[in-house]
Amino acid sequence: MPYKKKRLPLGTEFFDELRKKDCYYVDKTALISELIRSSAEVNLFTRPRRFGKTLTMTMLKCFFEIGGDPAIFDGLAITRETELCRKYMGKFPVIFVSLKSVDADSFETARGQMGSVIAEEAGRLRFLLKSDRLDDFDKKIFLELMSWKMGEQALYDSLRTLTRLLETHYGQKTILLIDEYDVPLQKAFYGGYYDQMVQLIRGMFSQALKTNSSLEFAVLTGCLRISKESVFTGMNNLRVFTIADTKFDEYFGFTDREVREMLEYYGLEESYERVREWYDGYRFGSRDLYCPWDVINYCFDLESDPELPPQDYWANSSGNDAVRQFVEQQDVSVTRQELEELTAGEVVRKEIYQELTYREMYSSVENLWSLLYMTGYLTKRGEANGRVVPLSIPNMEIRDIFRTQILDLFKENTKKDGETVREFCSALKNGDAAKVQELFGLYLKKTVSIRDTFVKRNLKENFYHGILLGILGFKGNWYVFSNYETGDGYGDILIETEDDELGIVIEVKYAQDGDLEKGAEQALKQIRERRYEEKLYDDGIRKVLRYGIACYKKRCSIVLEETCRPSDK
Repeated sequence: MPYKKKRLPLGTEFFDELRKKDCYYVDKTALISELIRSSAEVNLFTRPRRFGKTLTMTMLKCFFEIGGDPAIFDGLAITRETELCRKYMGKFPVIFVSLKSVDADSFETARGQMGSVIAEEAGRLRFLLKSDRLDDFDKKIFLELMSWKMGEQALYDSLRTLTRLLETHYGQKTILLIDEYDVPLQKAFYGGYYDQMVQLIRGMFSQALKTNSSLEFAVLTGCLRISKESVFTGMNNLRVFTIADTKFDEYFGFTDREVREMLEYYGLEESYERVREWYDGYRFGSRDLYCPWDVINYCFDLESDPELPPQDYWANSSGNDAVRQFVEQQDVSVTRQELEELTAGEVVRKEIYQELTYREMYSSVENLWSLLYMTGYLTKRGEANGRVVPLSIPNMEIRDIFRTQILDLFKENTKKDGETVREFCSALKNGDAAKVQELFGLYLKKTVSIRDTFVKRNLKENFYHGILLGILGFKGNWYVFSNYETGDGYGDILIETEDDELGIVIEVKYAQDGDLEKGAEQALKQIRERRYEEKLYDDGIRKVLRYGIACYKKRCSIVLEETCRPSDK
């Protein structure tokens, strides 16, 4: 019987489900012993999205909770700590709440969603209604917590109340796990009710985490470390472990060894370099790490299509507001230069402030640097000097996010300048290569350039290709084809103008050595040799303008050649 490989845990966030379904698991259970030995009462782990925070929290729940199944830890690292397992495994009542679903346009709705989260967890603990250690008054309080319509004070007290009731029932202090604690704050900021949500969360956390005699310890996760004055007021028992800290640095994200082992297990060793270029590059503490979400998704897709190029899984799983806000600041000359340096794979040194409120994060470009770092769009390269951290873009995937946002902003700005678009397209149609070169050069000067020595030539060409498409996209009565199969290959850009007898072919080259004239001639030669105009001839076009375009940083060179359908010569 052929050997059956474990399933990849695609979209599986719950540890017990992952283990019971015999999914592939990168063993991070050693975090449990390190957490116990750290002996902090309240622990906050901040990591970017898609780095396994929820899986880690459900792992903690499965390990500590009374009545859990110890068999799901068989063969994992934590079981080698026999004395620790004997003392802690399955010995504590556990409350687990995830706030990632609290997402609403108004405070009233968000408050109801918060109540639903608490009610759902109370429903899981409904055995307390039958406890002979709880009196009628306690059971009445608990019944209110099982309703999402609980009163305001009951919601404020809910987490503390649950810890107390569990301690009363078991005679054992409670472990509290709060996943994605900052999601409601982020949604409230965009929804316009930030101050109300801060007050609600501050009240709930103060009750549950500050001087709570029923609390064994608490663990929180989130993307950001929100200012202490905002949420964690007066909480002197809080320990925060950020991406800058060496403690716990290896437990969120995959190490290079772990990725190599996964690729080998699934017979995908030949894809290692692609995986490394696109999904490695994050620096947490003293560890270089890959994004787990990306690696798992790409391995899953490679099993059915081994030739599949890397995809933007991380980018497509959520919005990229921080990058967009940052790119929109590029009209400031210093910021534009720094953005060009980043996209070139270079390092920019900036002061980083890890304690900000959401209101502060978007208030200045200086704070945006901190936000980009904490959310994984930038990472540390080299040693920090106090608050000053050397920053760079982690990998090809994040670089592609920046490139996409730069192009999107370029298109928005281009749309506002309809006169220049009309002038450019008119020159293109009339065969005025000098004017096309002049105007395209002006467009290049106004946008961020891509001069990355790390990026392969074809990816640089894609950027300039994207700028051309951004301009041509506003010529409503032209048919524009991108990377269209024609002749003996794929033409970069084919255009059928409003004149039924005139078509345009454009080929874009990146002049790696800076020789623009040579690059433009090579582009024109490629059009000619691969007969890219054949699709246009097939559609009835009689006259074709061939444009060879070469770009280097913010400069370009354009050559033109006119040809006719063979039967018309």
